[in-house]
This record gives sequence, C-alpha cells and structure tokens, in this order.
Amino acid sequence: MRSPIPDFLDASLERHRYDLSGATADYIPDLASADPTKLAICISTLDGVEYDSGDADFEFSIQSMSKPFIYGLALEALGLPAVLDKVGVEPTGEAFNELSLDKSSGKPLNPMINAGALTVHALLGGKDATLVERTEIVRAGLSRFAGRQLRIDEHIAAGELGEAYRNIAIANMLRSYGVITDDPDEVVHGYINQCSVLVSVKDLAIMAATLAGGGTNPLTGEQVLSPRVNRQVLGVMMTCGMYDAAGDWMTEVGVPAKSGVSGGLFGVLPGQLGIATFSPRLDRHGTSVRGAKIFRSLSADLGLHIMNAPEPARSIIRRDRRFVDAKGDMVRIVSLQGLIQWAGAENVMREIAAPDDAVDVFALDMRRVYSINEVARRMIVEALRRLEGEGKRVVLLDPEDTMGCAGSGSALPDVEIVDSPKELRNLDLRGLRRVRDDFADQTS
Repeated sequence: MRSPIPDFLDASLERHRYDLSGATADYIPDLASADPTKLAICISTLDGVEYDSGDADFEFSIQSMSKPFIYGLALEALGLPAVLDKVGVEPTGEAFNELSLDKSSGKPLNPMINAGALTVHALLGGKDATLVERTEIVRAGLSRFAGRQLRIDEHIAAGELGEAYRNIAIANMLRSYGVITDDPDEVVHGYINQCSVLVSVKDLAIMAATLAGGGTNPLTGEQVLSPRVNRQVLGVMMTCGMYDAAGDWMTEVGVPAKSGVSGGLFGVLPGQLGIATFSPRLDRHGTSVRGAKIFRSLSADLGLHIMNAPEPARSIIRRDRRFVDAKGDMVRIVSLQGLIQWAGAENVMREIAAPDDAVDVFALDMRRVYSINEVARRMIVEALRRLEGEGKRVVLLDPEDTMGCAGSGSALPDVEIVDSPKELRNLDLRGLRRVRDDFADQTS
C-alpha cells in the first residue's frame, strides 16, 4: 500500500503554490536572485523515516536557521552558566537585526537575534580559536545534526560578507561593550560562513527531528545534544525563534520553530517529528510566506499545536484484582499499561496508598508499560518501598526491566522480581481464588 502521507503533503503544497506575495531577501546577492517558484516540504519521524514533496533535494543556505543548533553546541562545550553570562533568553519584540541588548549588562537578549548569534559564534573553540577553526566547528557540528557531511557555499558567503555592514556594526558595538573580545570583522566573517552552510529540506527535517528526539540524531543514533541542553534550545526557540512574530506564531501554529531569510523554515514537535519547508519569498518578519502558511495548515489539519490538550488516555491502571491464595492470604495484583509520567504515577500511588490492611501480598504487573519517565519511576519505587515498610510482601512482574530494578544495584533490593505470570504463580501464590476485580480488562 502506498502511504497517504506523501499525497497529503502534495496537497498541502498545491494549496499554497500560487500565493505570490512577499519578496526574496534583497540585501544578499544570491538570495535576491533566488528562484521564487521553488517550494518543498519534508517531515521526519524520530526513527528517520522522511516524507517529502516538491523540491526536497534543492540546496539553499541555512542562514539564521543555524542559530539554535550552534547555540546547543556552545552550551554543550561551555556549559549553561558560561553561555548565559554572555547571552540571555528573553524575547525582544524587535526585528532579528536590531541591537537588542540588556540595559544593565549590555549582553544580547537572546541567541536567536543576530547580536546573540554573533556572540555565541565568538564563544566557539575558546578565545584563541581562529576563523578557520570556528568555521570547521560550525560545519562539523551542523553535519552531526543533519547526519551527513554538509558544505559551505563560498560564493554565497563572499556575497553576503560584501553587504554585511549592519552585522559589522552590531559586532563592533558588542566589542565596545566587552561582550565579545575577538576582532569584530573576523567574528562576522565566521558567522557568515555559518549562515552559508548548504542544506535541503530533507536535511532540515532530520536536524529538527534530532531536537524532537531529545538530541539524538534519528539517522546516526548519535546523541548530539544532552537532554538538558536540548530542552534549553527548544525553550529559546519557542519564545524567541520567530523574532517579533514569536507570540503570534506560538498562539496560532504552536510549534517551536526557526526561520531563515533564504526561505527555509523548520519546526520541532517534541517527542513526535521534525518538519521543514522551503519557499524563498519572505514576509516583513523575514519568514517564508508560503512556508508559514503551510505550517499553519499542518498545525490545524494534523493537530500539531504543542498546547493542544491530549485526549484523555485510558487509565494507567489496566486491571486491579484481588485473590485469596491457598494459605488464606489476600493477594492484590495491579496491572499497569501505556506511557507513565507524573500524572499517571500519581494515580497509581493514590490507588496503592488507599487504606487496605487486608492485603498481604502486593504484585505490580509492568508487562504492558512501554515507557516510564524517571520521575514516575522514582514515585512508584517509593510507593513499593513503603508497602514493604508496612510488612507487605511485594512482587514485581517486569520482564523488560522497565523499572530498572533488576541487578545488584536495584532500588528495591527486597522486592521479588519475576519475568512471567508463571513465575508469579510459583511464588507460593498457588490456589488463587478471585475475590474482586476493580478494573475490567480494557484490551480483552
């Protein structure tokens, strides 16, 4: 069967193909002469499957879309405090090329505007790094996100450098405030090299999926960013990535995103997918007109808004049964299911904590739990530990070690861990006679 997703993407492009509003960026020679008819989209899943339509293999310069990725690399290399000491995280409400600085410290308000991106670029490789070294750090770093070796278009870089008067002025102001200590012209040259790395929408979708997957590249499996740094990058993208249109973007589209004046636009839906579009005509904010409209359509049609409240999931507690064994002991078996996060763990703890002095043996069945986050795991482990402290016998049915309690370093050393229902029956729980079933089996 042919997947309907490519057909859906084809239809999405056709819906907006004949919108001719906006104009190409006229202050960069190669962008001013770009073919305005180019149009492309790509969606990447977290396991690296890509769905594309249009001019998906066409390469264009990454421009400002490089900013979140380079920010992440700087955070990994230097640590959050060192980078925050130089660049803030507050939205500006101003255009990307304004000199938006903190009034007290003089540092740029966020790393998504040019002043912040120039500062972040100057941090790469340390204070003694050369232009060549920083350029290679950028190229190699962006390649790790894309899962292939990217290259810099020297012609685009040369043309952009010849018109970089505003960025040179911003860099000189940053130098005068002591925010950067390197030669301003060299910093601008390196930053323009960064913006001149060539990508396609396929590359951008994989790069976006890397951020969506907690920093892990879906093609190579490399952990490019740690989860903490990845979260920081997405947080800044959400509030600052679309510059002075960030508020409208997040309320209408609801996907952390970053645009570039070459016409590219990518978005990240954490835990789900990465999306990228390309169309060279820009609106007054420097964002692709057709790209933004496609994102709005996708957000509405596919329910991608990050603030959409998920439909109520089936109960985390799949079944709650009570039996009496041959010795007359009351045995309670609670079976869990699905993805367990804080709210689900709270529900489990509430059920476990309910007064139930008649129960002698408590068994927790984790076979249908496919994921549990660390906070939920700690909550449930603590609940089981307290049951042990009350003198109850605790058994954990967890063949996949979802709880991470197997081995000598178990958080629950006294819990009996079994791998199958048969083993559960062999733990002197023979002759079980059902007393009560509080939850019907919802999957039978």
